[in-house]
Amino acid sequence: MKKLDLVTIGRSSVDLYGAQVGGRLEDMRSFDKYIGGSPTNIACGTARLGLKSAVITGVGDEHMGRFITEELQREGVDTRGVKVDPERLTALVLLGIRDQEQFPLIFYREQCADMALTVNDIDADLIRDARAVVATGTHLSHPQVEAATLKALEIARQDGMRTALDIDYRPNLWGVAGHGDGESRFVASEQVTAKLQSTLHLFDLIVGTEEEFHIAGGTTDTIAALRAVRAVSAAALICKRGAAGAVAFTGAIPDTLDEGESGPGFAIEVFNVLGAGDGFMSGLLKGWLDGEDWPTALKYANACGAFAVSRHGCTPAYPSWEELQYFFEHGIRQPDLRNDLALEQVHWATNRQLDWPVVRVFAFDHRSQLEELDGATDEKIGQFKLLCLNAANKVAGGQAGYGLLCDDRLGREALYRAVDTPLWIGRPVEWPGSRPLTLEPSIGPDLGGLAQWPRDQIVKVLCFCHPDDDDAVWADQEATIVRLFHACRRNRLEFLLEVIPSKVAAVDDATTARVIERFYAAGVYPDWWKLEPMRSAQAWQQTIDAIERHDPHTRGIVVLGLGESEEKLAESFAVAARYPLVKGFAVGRTIFAQSASQWMRGELSDEQAIATMADNYQRLCTLWDEAQQAARR
Repeated sequence: MKKLDLVTIGRSSVDLYGAQVGGRLEDMRSFDKYIGGSPTNIACGTARLGLKSAVITGVGDEHMGRFITEELQREGVDTRGVKVDPERLTALVLLGIRDQEQFPLIFYREQCADMALTVNDIDADLIRDARAVVATGTHLSHPQVEAATLKALEIARQDGMRTALDIDYRPNLWGVAGHGDGESRFVASEQVTAKLQSTLHLFDLIVGTEEEFHIAGGTTDTIAALRAVRAVSAAALICKRGAAGAVAFTGAIPDTLDEGESGPGFAIEVFNVLGAGDGFMSGLLKGWLDGEDWPTALKYANACGAFAVSRHGCTPAYPSWEELQYFFEHGIRQPDLRNDLALEQVHWATNRQLDWPVVRVFAFDHRSQLEELDGATDEKIGQFKLLCLNAANKVAGGQAGYGLLCDDRLGREALYRAVDTPLWIGRPVEWPGSRPLTLEPSIGPDLGGLAQWPRDQIVKVLCFCHPDDDDAVWADQEATIVRLFHACRRNRLEFLLEVIPSKVAAVDDATTARVIERFYAAGVYPDWWKLEPMRSAQAWQQTIDAIERHDPHTRGIVVLGLGESEEKLAESFAVAARYPLVKGFAVGRTIFAQSASQWMRGELSDEQAIATMADNYQRLCTLWDEAQQAARR
């Protein structure tokens, strides 16, 4: 049984996409950072569609190289074939969206790491782990990387595996166009044609645009070019035709492109063509390797390409399998897919990285409660929060499934240090105790402060609200939450919404569910909910039903503590753990309150405070784990 469906081989890069759309690349003020390079994009695109992929490429032994490797791993791509080169830098590409037809880009690939691949870097066992090898044209452009690519293909053919080529013609990467012509898609070259034609017989599937078949076939007559390719290869040929879709040819080439097999196309707005071919290839490979007929495989391919041209970036634009099925079911509701809020919610929710089946959170994001303690100063509170972080790390022991909540006003140093740990990290944005909800000044009146946050830190906001609040209070608080939610999406940050209705008015089994319904009705889809420790099974069931009715992909719920005793928390854990949507807890004062008071007065040493809080935290973790085990039984 093969462990992998496909292995791609070729270039990888860090793509810096101009964040401003409609201007010159010269005038870009900021850039969004993504992984790039056709084989890298395809490995990620196919992984999102449920295939098991790996990539053979090279990265530098530096920050950008680690970024690529870590992103691949987050996408579920096998990275055994990623060579870390201490002598070369990771490739870099600068890109922009000028208009619907101009997409300037500059390749920084001088002596880059992926061009240092050699035949010795090809692991035969990795190749044989897969059902197919997918090569791209750039790595046929230089003798050394060509030899490495050919070795991978030879191993694959000897083992009876499938092979595929994305022609992926970039003239300046073949040395037939200048550095300023990165956008160019076609320059005739007899040398390039000859090199491609010497390898085409090695493939079972060859994919390209009309211009790419022109270079492969040595003529700008598309039919003649396809026939020239057919003369040296029995591969299935897939010719991409832009807005006209794509056609497949498995035998002799007919007199017109319209006589090939085709799949349904999708009339959407063209926003960004960069990376569309890699999205197309990902969908095509999904259908091809799953044994679908060509119309179905091309349907997948065309849809994935449509997603890519409608969004910013390459890999981040590609759909998950669930998203693709949602799109097929609901169709095009508006041609600019990126602005279809329902579709974008499915895209976001089904492509989130990292998995948290359980999360036990030590919450020390408290501000006002610590400021009120005898002896407390801002400096001492910051130092105490470092002790809390030490206690959290002591319990977590470098393992996943643990986390913290910490603010950046009084606990900034703890947040900085927590970044290098595997902890789940949430940060509050509400002004403590505010009602109606007010945000911390650091977030800014336009919420622009979120742009400065590390991407894996979760935006947490506490809203004191109740279903019976008057319309004016609801309108005020909803408006703030809606703005915050969309700012989180804009900055690609996960969002945790904490609601505590019991601090506003009396509650019953339906209260929390009614609050949740109201926020969903306002178009707010939290990644996480932080909820009170309800002890009624009816209250939990109504709450779970309200969430799952609106969002089947939510990350889950964490139970807050409200300063309750361990005994009362154990009771609430026992009920909450029966529901798989409840992933854990986020508790603070039960863990740190006594230690904080004594430490601020100088009655407890740093070591004693850490030890006491670690013991308290560990006991709560054990209580939660035992509650989950009992629920499973």
